[in-house]
Amino acid sequence: MDEDQRNEKIEEIANTMLHDNISPDEQDKTRIQKYIPQVMSNYSVDEAEAMLMVYEALLYRKLKSSDGTHDPLEKGNSFGAGFS
Repeated sequence: MDEDQRNEKIEEIANTMLHDNISPDEQDKTRIQKYIPQVMSNYSVDEAEAMLMVYEALLYRKLKSSDGTHDPLEKGNSFGAGFS
């Protein structure tokens, strides 16, 4: 899958989480883990890739909900996103 397709899928996952009232700051692993089998099935990826996509969806939501006064790459460093 190319980068554009991946980004679309991550946005779809993020929208599902939004619909399910999952906070971008969700810390309960059981609430997050429930998306992994769904992502594996919907997008034909392995478990590791599905987990990565779920966490990227949370990151996407966190960055999207930011106040817009910070550069997302700079803001990402404040919670361990590891952008360089």
